[in-house]
Amino acid sequence: MYNFKLNIDWKLINFISDIDRFDANWKAIERKEGQSLKELKSIATVRSVGASNRIEGNKMSDEEVDVLLQKIDITKLTDRDSQEVVGYFEVLDLISESYENIELTENNIKSLHNGLMKYSVKDQWHKGNFKVHSNAVEASFPDGTQQIISQTTEPGFATDDAIRDLINWCNSETEIPPLIRIAVFVYDFLSVHPFQDGNGRLSRLISTLLLLKNGYKWVEYVSFEHEIENRKNEYYQVLRSCQAQRPKENVTVWIHFFLSCLSNIQSQLLTKLNKSGLETQLSAKENLIYRIIQNRPNIKSGEISEKLGIPSPTVKRLLSELIDKGLIEKLGRGRSVSYTIK
Repeated sequence: MYNFKLNIDWKLINFISDIDRFDANWKAIERKEGQSLKELKSIATVRSVGASNRIEGNKMSDEEVDVLLQKIDITKLTDRDSQEVVGYFEVLDLISESYENIELTENNIKSLHNGLMKYSVKDQWHKGNFKVHSNAVEASFPDGTQQIISQTTEPGFATDDAIRDLINWCNSETEIPPLIRIAVFVYDFLSVHPFQDGNGRLSRLISTLLLLKNGYKWVEYVSFEHEIENRKNEYYQVLRSCQAQRPKENVTVWIHFFLSCLSNIQSQLLTKLNKSGLETQLSAKENLIYRIIQNRPNIKSGEISEKLGIPSPTVKRLLSELIDKGLIEKLGRGRSVSYTIK
């Protein structure tokens, strides 16, 4: 395994302290917010599945992901985007239900990759197995272009040894705080790029697995993947800046990025939980509209009006009130305007 350099500074210490302080209070929050958490987990799951796949070039919106996941029919998964979405969802669901029993081993990582690629027709030849051809870290952009971020570990013994060393290090390391250990594992996993395809998506699933196994259970109720999607350019830039120094690189900026993502989604979760108290003060019609937007992100006012049988002017007025209360946000302009949970 490579040796990394890490600068221990106050910024890093504060990140860890703040995240762990919140974690210490999580059990009390869980007891208090039972029903709210169920709804937040459902929303976070859709966002995570959609965002993680879009980072890699998938075109499905959260609304399309939500519709697909509500009634999965594997006989109709004829396009690559939907195949990837359902594969990601099933692995994320498995991790959520069984993380305590999923140890960090080479076989389990391969098994998770196999599940991730389960429905992807083009990936059947390599699913669940380490790469046989050289690959590189590539960034996919909305216009369809791709850009090489860095070269990766060669296939064969080099990749096998690198992953085994990484797993052994992560499982035996006891002095480094868990958050830093997880961030380093994800960084090196991405740098080795052990599978032919799906490394980015799998790295985010493993992030969730390791966070849950280390007691950060709140991560299920807010989307880590959505945060990375929102900071996609920074994500690739930070990876590139560290990997360009490989080997013996300084990974401080990556650790800061990873922890700042966790800190941000933690703040988002707190905001959402605080808003749950405000939701109890909504009128009956406001509450109906809010629930529809929760279940159908990016829905348009006309669709809400039709679904509830409420006149369009009334729906628009209520939407404005929900925006003023900070519960929803308006996306787009003109006829393309839609609404989502803030």
